[in-house]
Amino acid sequence: MKICIVSSGETLNSLASSRFGRAPYLLILNEKGEIEEVLSNEGVQAIRGAGIAAAQEVASTGVNILISGNIGPKALEVLVVAGVKIFFASPNLTVEKAFLMWKENKLTQIDKSSGPSGFGQGNNQGRGFGQGGQGLGRGRNRR
Repeated sequence: MKICIVSSGETLNSLASSRFGRAPYLLILNEKGEIEEVLSNEGVQAIRGAGIAAAQEVASTGVNILISGNIGPKALEVLVVAGVKIFFASPNLTVEKAFLMWKENKLTQIDKSSGPSGFGQGNNQGRGFGQGGQGLGRGRNRR
């Protein structure tokens, strides 16, 4: 059995990551909780599709269990289709603690996304250069 835990670092003492697609590392553990493989998440800097890319990477490694923070709907769909069971872990846990909680059946299995599509991207909501009705002498600011 292979267990993947999304992580902010490369060791069991690293904190679990709060965002699946933007997690810097994907740690693959065996059923004893020993690290078998450390994958650098190549999609972490992607403008779009980071979650899908990470999900495809996880699925391609033959992982059975994923322990993660928030996960978007598209990444979740890829993982569910691949037969990966997904469990939610709070990001304030270390990788080792998240694994132990899973082993003790203390994590919640999820089958719905815990974040919107594009979660963590910022979704281009910024107003930019003060042109959103505040400035440049337009609209209600005119005197």
